Amino acid sequence: MVQKLQNLKETASQTAGPYVHIGLMPTYAGNPGSYEQEIGASPISEGAKGKIIEIRGQVFDGTGNAIRDAMLESWQPDASGIFPGQPGADPAVSGLCRFAADADSGEFVLKTVKPGAFRGRGGSHNAPHISLWIVARGINIGLNTRIYFEDEDNANDRILKAVELKHRVPTLIAKKTGDGQYRFDVRLQGDAETVFLDI
Repeated sequence: MVQKLQNLKETASQTAGPYVHIGLMPTYAGNPGSYEQEIGASPISEGAKGKIIEIRGQVFDGTGNAIRDAMLESWQPDASGIFPGQPGADPAVSGLCRFAADADSGEFVLKTVKPGAFRGRGGSHNAPHISLWIVARGINIGLNTRIYFEDEDNANDRILKAVELKHRVPTLIAKKTGDGQYRFDVRLQGDAETVFLDI
């Protein structure tokens, strides 16, 4: 029988940060030289096949202020939709990138190759996208979401089709701002709250 905890009060939750950069991105935190090369410094290396793109954005809190200590990780396949380690994968695409919001503006930049569509479990269609994991002060656990592209055919993507509140689907779509340039903002709360995935 489970004991009722009537005499105990809930303790405050621990949040990720604000010190995640010290261990995970020491150069960014002002401590260069901890690693020969930091993990995920770039998802691509020279010679990566496909179109090189740049995604800019900010992470906004519930009051609309840009979060300046956000750290993000992205994961993606190559331009053909093949993930690192799979047969035929582009050896110049590691797929992983770890990056941080600018400490002054909160703006982040992800430079990578545009991913290709791929077939997932059971042959499900996955439109071109980049998976994103976000941590920052005030976030209890990392948040998972995806970046899709407005200039791709997203109609049959299994995740976008599964979003029940269709008016929220645009929160997962990066807007094209120029040739190879996209904008993707993340909103933690509010009417335009980004769709987060429980994975």
